[in-house]
Amino acid sequence: MHLHVDVLRRAALTALLLLGVLLPGSVLAQVQAELVAAQRSVQPGQPLQLALRMQHDPHWHSFWKNAGTGLPTKLMWDLPPGWTAEAIQWPTPILVRDREGNITGHGYEGLSYLPVRLIAPADLKPGSEVALKAQARWLMCETVCIPGKAAVSLRVPVSSDTPEADADVQAALAALPMPASSDGWKLAATREKDGLTLRVAAPADMVDLHFFPADEFVSYKVPQTIGNRGARALLKLPLDAAETMPADATLRGVLAYSDAQGAYRGVAIELPFVAEAEASTLVGTADLGPAPTSAAADGGTRQLSFVVLLFAVLGGLILNLMPCVFPVLGLKVVGFIEQAGNDRRKVSLHALSFTAGVLLSFWALAGLLAVLREGGQQLGWGFQLQSAPFVFVLALVMLGFAMNLSGVFEVGMRATGIGSGLQTRTGVAGSFFSGMLATVVATPCSAPFLAPALGAALALPTVQSFVVFTAIALGLALPYLLLSVFPSLVKLLPRPGAWMETFKQLMAFPLYATVAYLLWVLAGQLQEAALLNALLALALLGFGLWLYGRGTRPEARGGRARLSVAAGVLVLVTAVLSGWPRAPAPEQLQWEAWSSERVQQLQAEGRPIYVDFTARWCATCQVNKKVVFASARVRDYFREHHVAALKADWTNADPLITAELERWNRSAVPFNLAYPAGGGPPRELPEVLTPEIVLSALDDATPQGRD
Repeated sequence: MHLHVDVLRRAALTALLLLGVLLPGSVLAQVQAELVAAQRSVQPGQPLQLALRMQHDPHWHSFWKNAGTGLPTKLMWDLPPGWTAEAIQWPTPILVRDREGNITGHGYEGLSYLPVRLIAPADLKPGSEVALKAQARWLMCETVCIPGKAAVSLRVPVSSDTPEADADVQAALAALPMPASSDGWKLAATREKDGLTLRVAAPADMVDLHFFPADEFVSYKVPQTIGNRGARALLKLPLDAAETMPADATLRGVLAYSDAQGAYRGVAIELPFVAEAEASTLVGTADLGPAPTSAAADGGTRQLSFVVLLFAVLGGLILNLMPCVFPVLGLKVVGFIEQAGNDRRKVSLHALSFTAGVLLSFWALAGLLAVLREGGQQLGWGFQLQSAPFVFVLALVMLGFAMNLSGVFEVGMRATGIGSGLQTRTGVAGSFFSGMLATVVATPCSAPFLAPALGAALALPTVQSFVVFTAIALGLALPYLLLSVFPSLVKLLPRPGAWMETFKQLMAFPLYATVAYLLWVLAGQLQEAALLNALLALALLGFGLWLYGRGTRPEARGGRARLSVAAGVLVLVTAVLSGWPRAPAPEQLQWEAWSSERVQQLQAEGRPIYVDFTARWCATCQVNKKVVFASARVRDYFREHHVAALKADWTNADPLITAELERWNRSAVPFNLAYPAGGGPPRELPEVLTPEIVLSALDDATPQGRD
């Protein structure tokens, strides 16, 4: 039920926020951004230190360069001729969380400064003034996230005198992460099968350590276990199962900590991995064991709460309105009374026996799911919402339940007859057995509430999942208990009718919303190609269930019906196998974000460059990736000739990419360029690519050619 509540709450908040954004004059400004300078003037040929000043509203945050779940802030400059801009100098980030305390990534809150350095041309004239402009873009989040942007500008006078300093920006510069080579710091990183280890020896005592990775192969949401004693520490860093760690990777990022005075500081780290014995010798932290970590620190851990139990009971109550349960509700209570006569004690005993049967059936289901979960953990699934395979399976299950409620297919209709037959049993034992079997045969049409319970059972610890199922069972049995105590209330029950089928179909839509939410989670865990496979698998699942439904209709007969069922089952299996999230191949190309500055830098280094202008909505681009960039020949060529692969992602509007396409007289993607080693104009490639076309273009662009 937790998923149900979460989805509905997020959907409502998102709708209200979008309404506020779309209505004229109601645009919310949760982050105010402006450009400020560390110096009052600029000297010709000298650097000018600026900063993007960002004031966040309470509970709102923006993101660091490795955001986690989110997008980093960007500055796109519009500078006068001769000026150049360097990359943002990122301050030490913090762990940002939503209102529920879940870790959402790495970023900034309150007042923050993002310093950036510009280099002025030497021909500036003292006494003049320059206008510096940029487009700032960021993602701002609280419970929901929305993109933010601002046109920022600054006019700076040119002077030959030493400029006056701005205290706030200078303080921000002083607080930037210090280099790991600073006096007194000793650090070493090791790589194990189950994760990474960072050993630290500092010049002074430190507390509240956290390592913010610059690369995505280190998980941002799983807690880091830390052994900390004064000026020495040992951090165990978990790997992200959805990301591939390159064989030649280094440990890059920022180690954040609080010093003895409580000041928040950071150390910039870029370490090669060494053997454990060498690391212990270098740093001397072998005696530090990892400290136990509180489960509350894990934003992904789901804890049982009163809200979950309340909605579990309500879900059990609403189960009684399903078409295969409601018609027998009153009949079962009347049966209790007829068997017991006017003896209220016996009526209550029948109701309690029936409730015990309901409880036993739900406990059996919870036990079965617990066994499956343990088996899944042995297979390495993890069974939590941080696991892409688990989220994928849960999305398939939710979609299947939703389509069942929508009437695409039916299950369990013959079994429902068994429930009706149980009305003839007598005695307390019969009531117990009736409650147990009637619940089991009713489960096929109780999907909207057993589906969230299934999610809770797999995500919560075993004991807590049993509590959730117990709450659902008590909710289902509650009307029987109340009506047995107050039998006159049976007359107030509405008559069974067409309204039950309408209600059942209406209950499908919260499940469709749950599927949408799970796909959003999956989008943050999978690479583009794997996410597309998962989405297509959901479409295949729908087709398979439709085929199954066609073959199991009451009027379906003979070989055609059996063929439809068999085809449906085959399509269902194909859907699961084709969309199953797998770890990406270790030799996939490593793409960098395109920028004209990066192209110039790589050309100055003499490297060949391959630029792919692409977008997620471009079908031809996706085919090119499948056909070309997954080719072992292309990957080997890129690696052997040190070809830099740059991706210009046009999925969202980007004026810089648009301008570059216009410069080449293009207005659409795909568009590919191969720059030769040592400089020179690039070679344009056709829209539809093959490995031979790409290799031929690279041959022409690379003087040494193909080996």
